[in-house]
Amino acid sequence: MSNEVRMVVAFVLMGLILVVTPWAYRKLGITPPQPAPTQAKIPAPKPSVQPPTTASGAPVHMADQPEAGKSAAEPVATAVSAAAEQEQVVDTALYHVVFSNRGAVVKSWTLKNYKDSAGKPLELVNQPGAEKVGFPFSLQFRGEGKQPSTDLNKALWVAHPGPGGLGVQYEFSDGRTSATKTFAFQRDAYMVQYSDDIALAGGGIPHLVQWRGGFGDMAVQNASGLQHSIHYDTEKGKLIQTVAKSAKNGPVNADGSFSFAGIDDQYFAAAFLPASGATLQTTTFDDLVPSPFNTTNDAYPGVAVGGSTQNRLALYLGPKEVSLLHQVNSKLDGIVDWGFFGIIAKPLFQVLHWMNDAFVHNYGWSIIVLTIILNVAQFPLKIANLKSMRKMQALQPEIKAINDKYKGVGMSDPKAANKQQEIMDLYKKHGVNPMGGCIPLLIQMPFLYAFYKVLGVSIEMRHATWLWVGDLSQPEHLAIRVLPLMLIVTGYLLQRMTPQPATTGDNSQQKMMQFMPLIWGFFFWNMSCGVVLYWLTNNMVGMGQQWFFNKTAGPVEAVAAAKKLAPKNGRKRT
Repeated sequence: MSNEVRMVVAFVLMGLILVVTPWAYRKLGITPPQPAPTQAKIPAPKPSVQPPTTASGAPVHMADQPEAGKSAAEPVATAVSAAAEQEQVVDTALYHVVFSNRGAVVKSWTLKNYKDSAGKPLELVNQPGAEKVGFPFSLQFRGEGKQPSTDLNKALWVAHPGPGGLGVQYEFSDGRTSATKTFAFQRDAYMVQYSDDIALAGGGIPHLVQWRGGFGDMAVQNASGLQHSIHYDTEKGKLIQTVAKSAKNGPVNADGSFSFAGIDDQYFAAAFLPASGATLQTTTFDDLVPSPFNTTNDAYPGVAVGGSTQNRLALYLGPKEVSLLHQVNSKLDGIVDWGFFGIIAKPLFQVLHWMNDAFVHNYGWSIIVLTIILNVAQFPLKIANLKSMRKMQALQPEIKAINDKYKGVGMSDPKAANKQQEIMDLYKKHGVNPMGGCIPLLIQMPFLYAFYKVLGVSIEMRHATWLWVGDLSQPEHLAIRVLPLMLIVTGYLLQRMTPQPATTGDNSQQKMMQFMPLIWGFFFWNMSCGVVLYWLTNNMVGMGQQWFFNKTAGPVEAVAAAKKLAPKNGRKRT
């Protein structure tokens, strides 16, 4: 099960334990026995507004690049092809890209400012997968349209390096089909200008450019499940994310007015942006391929984007950093999915990021400090809840008396309703909320989910270290996971310190609650270290708050409650 499914299952189990179990015991009339890296934050320019520029600011003019709207594929009698397969390399401040003239495709695309699990520049191309289904920027021709006279993905194109080594242009012709591809880079931005032109005997051939076989960081847990083909539908005003299994019965086409389309994983994205108002065609594939970290085939989404005879596309290829994405396109930052509680998760990330940059300079300690602040803010509510729980403890003798009065009454007996009414009247008389113990936990749930999303989607959290933890966004890689074990131990200690009220005069719920630390340990075992650290800090702060309450207000209130409940012996109760 994915972590999100595990989270839902855990919430359902807690709900059953906290709510359904006491109700079921009352209905059944059962009375159990009494108890004895530093990343580059360089603004990316708006695509398709200005052409790429060199370091000096001069426009980049690719050698022999065709003019927009003018076909470069007139019928020719002379073939244009290379004699042998060759590789071309483009290096910028942010990229190292290796091209091959066989198919004019990308063999390797690494991000210099982001590292993989081995500490090397992150490779975005899944090499084993691409070898099986095709390397990035191969071409797709939909079956209902014209087809080229040569398989262009296997042809040997002629390469022409661009000015300053910041690009490359490819051309090919077999005498009938003519084709060009152009890649123009910027020295210090995550932007590329891509163009192509395919024609058969002078007539253009509509086509799409592909990225298939996997994308992004293949070393993360459940890499295939974290990848999607994406596009933003301007007519519907929403981001569409498509997983691989959606195309298990064949490629899925989606065409329309899209702000962008491409592919993403947990922390990185490749988004193609057309000219304003242009129509895009997209195709999603289900690619069953291996990866460097898994030799068995997994289902990875592949995507093809384009649809014109001459595609002119800007490409953002880099980290899913909100500020960079928003500068490229106002809708593009929507690919950072903050989840259902985004209203909490996004501000939580902003505070955490500010705290780390301004004061703490370590995300692990920042999580701890922020968790302490959140617990302190909730302390008045916890005090009120603890007082209510003390009152419920003091009511145990009267609840036991009611249970003894209705001993043997089954759930179908009309007297069972009288029993429940007497218990509720007792609670009402003394101002006790029997569900009060659930309130702090219910308040913490949105923050737990928010931390889960922040750790799962924030590029800043990737490879963030803390003490022995090498990556707060991933589960511990130790043979024995220390943080989940500490969470179980602290959860058990906190449970022992906390007064345990019973709603029916028995300890059945308390016995079941003894298993909660183990349930939490199972739930958090495969969670990212940052999420486990958040909940572990909650436990430790809760232990401190409970100790304070037990040493101060707790004993006094217990005595006061007992006096109020004591029967009159010729004297007025105090």
